[in-house]
Amino acid sequence: MNSSGTSTGGAANTTTGTNAGGAGGALPTTTSSGGTGGAPCTEGAITCDGNVQKVCDANGGSTATDCAATGLVCVPALGCLVCVPGGGGSCNGNVGTYCLGDGSATTTETCDPLQGTTCNATTGHCDGACGPKVLGKSYIGCDYYPTVTANVVGTQFNFAAAVSNTTANAAVVTVTQGATTVSSVTVAANSVQVIKLPWQLALKGPASTALIFPASLKVAQGAYRLRSTQPVVVYQFSPLEYTTGGNCTTNPNACSYTNDASLLLPTNAWTGTYRVASRHHFFSSVGFYAVTASADNTTVTVAAGPTGGLVKAGVTGIATNGNGQVVLNAGDVFEIVTSGNDSIPNNPSDVTGTLISADKPVQVIGGHQCTNVPDDKAACDHLEESMFPYESLANDYIVAAPLIPTGGNTPKVELVRIVSTQPNTTLTYDPPQAGAPAAIAVAGGWVELASTSKDFKVSANRPIMVVQYMEGQEAGGNSGDPAMAQAVATTQFRKSYLFHAPTNYEKSYVNIIAPTGATVNLDGAAVAGFTAIGGTGYSVARKNLSNAGTGNHTADSTEGFGISVYGYGQYTSYWYPGGSDLTVLHE
Repeated sequence: MNSSGTSTGGAANTTTGTNAGGAGGALPTTTSSGGTGGAPCTEGAITCDGNVQKVCDANGGSTATDCAATGLVCVPALGCLVCVPGGGGSCNGNVGTYCLGDGSATTTETCDPLQGTTCNATTGHCDGACGPKVLGKSYIGCDYYPTVTANVVGTQFNFAAAVSNTTANAAVVTVTQGATTVSSVTVAANSVQVIKLPWQLALKGPASTALIFPASLKVAQGAYRLRSTQPVVVYQFSPLEYTTGGNCTTNPNACSYTNDASLLLPTNAWTGTYRVASRHHFFSSVGFYAVTASADNTTVTVAAGPTGGLVKAGVTGIATNGNGQVVLNAGDVFEIVTSGNDSIPNNPSDVTGTLISADKPVQVIGGHQCTNVPDDKAACDHLEESMFPYESLANDYIVAAPLIPTGGNTPKVELVRIVSTQPNTTLTYDPPQAGAPAAIAVAGGWVELASTSKDFKVSANRPIMVVQYMEGQEAGGNSGDPAMAQAVATTQFRKSYLFHAPTNYEKSYVNIIAPTGATVNLDGAAVAGFTAIGGTGYSVARKNLSNAGTGNHTADSTEGFGISVYGYGQYTSYWYPGGSDLTVLHE
């Protein structure tokens, strides 16, 4: 599986030119000369005589190639190339042009004043803290697309993005929708700002489980675009609050009941290839995935997973079997929802395993409008999470259950779903898990460990995606309804995090998974109480997060570790991975 294209905004790149050697055109003119009796040269050594490449042969002579004959340039020691690696760049307004490192082509970079980047006329690169040479592939970036998804919550509660400034400098954050500026705020250094955004009602759907989400849909400019002048971390909350005040039992309208949150991925980490994780059609509530583009004329091809079932019509190009193709422009969203028998809780239609392939980078969010986990344990809750790109998925994950908020150190039961990316995937567990599935036969297939509170490592012979679902209050202890989070691969663990836990929930926690014996600091204090996980060499600690302050927290270590963040209100909960590297591990 290969992704193509590059992210736009502060790091919009396009590539032009021909391959070295004049691929696609006439071949360079080549001549040979024998040895002359002079000083011998090293066989294979490349020199330039003006724009003529000379390659030393075994006899001390050389083969000459006229690079200019096909519009190439001769670079000493490298030969005929499209351009000189590291050579001078140029600017045309906000668009910079420079040579790729291997000299095979020139590429362009579009600098963005809303991300504080400017074109350097000498290098052709975008200068600034948000320049693409500065940003790597992780959950930290400067360009995000908050996107509303299907949720039956009432509109008196707010959809919101929480922006955590990870730097020592103030960040100017601008939110737009199409050509309209929705919000502009300054986020102080090492602090967080919550930005409330209007619901996109078509993508959200009806505010009641008694009403049916009518159809899959495509919404032009349906996503918000959030840009910052400094690298930031962004989480979206759907909704932000679990209550407008009061007790849920005595005043039911004061509580949202259906919440979740997502760690958003910045465009510098997007690719064109994803697998979807969701849940099955539940009574009249739909499972979904939403795809957002960052560039015009993005072609998105979707192939249903092997157990996909039916989806609702409504998006031109996508059949009800879940297969098809859609073209999006920047900021456009299409949301595919399941179709099924609305009178039963366990209709098998499920978009999990769907393969998303795009010719330019996209964002994919998977989840559910409102569902029980498991089917027979109340009550239903919204699920959503940004999907990690296929290229960043790995073979090894540590799974650690959340904590029951009033149960001391008692883990809360969860359902764990493992999604394959390739056929013939085998699975092992440390420590062994009784009855755990050992294999997934087909790409996009999935298996589950139901109602487990155990901590373990799952390993596969091929890249997998591991998704954790918090179970409902009746199944999993004394608080919290369903929520969804992706597990982070051990190879994507980081040494530091700045993360956010909203202070308007009754209790919030962080699970810290670290190499056994490592010192991890949480908000400046060393973490105690780690418990070893089998023979994995990793341990887990579950720590309460104070509601005092802004909700911003830090965690750091000299060794890579992982975190997941979750919280509880009355009859609801949220859960998301606190951060991750998104290094490309495979193509």
